[in-house]
Amino acid sequence: MEKAELRRSLLKDRQAMHPEIWREKSDRLCRHLQASEVFGRSQTILSYFSFRQEPDLRPLLTLPRRWGFPRCSDRDLVWHCWSPHQSASPQPGAYGILEPHPDTPLVEPEQVDLILVPAIACDVGGYRLGYGGGFYDRMLSLPDWSHKLAIGITFEFARLPKLPTDPWDRPLQGICTEAGLFCQQI
Repeated sequence: MEKAELRRSLLKDRQAMHPEIWREKSDRLCRHLQASEVFGRSQTILSYFSFRQEPDLRPLLTLPRRWGFPRCSDRDLVWHCWSPHQSASPQPGAYGILEPHPDTPLVEPEQVDLILVPAIACDVGGYRLGYGGGFYDRMLSLPDWSHKLAIGITFEFARLPKLPTDPWDRPLQGICTEAGLFCQQI
């Protein structure tokens, strides 16, 4: 199955998930992350605002960490500090995804300990299927970001044996689903 067809099929399955089941699976996923050693030692974590029924990581935002969230700027992701106690609420960006206000402080790569990467699917080798824009693959290819610990976040039904890949795809070091944290190279 090609990426586009697989993407459509998995998005359809994810969006068909009943809201109570989605919440339950998201909460279990958050508990696995919170219990992990890698999360425990991370002080600055890059995350995302859930879109199209991606796993929701909001329960983690109350934990004492420094959080960064992306804003799309042309073909790049720009990371901004954000907390649920901020006065400026996230606003829809170019793709309809919530983003921090452009005036909020930036998170620099050298400050980041962990990147939680949203995924439509991941395979057991750490490869990720995203929405097709290449934002995370481009970022993770840059020298400032290529050595950062990145964990794909998806639901267990979308943790697959093998995904189709292209030469520019970058494997992640782990995958977290509601079934647990599966590490490749941590």
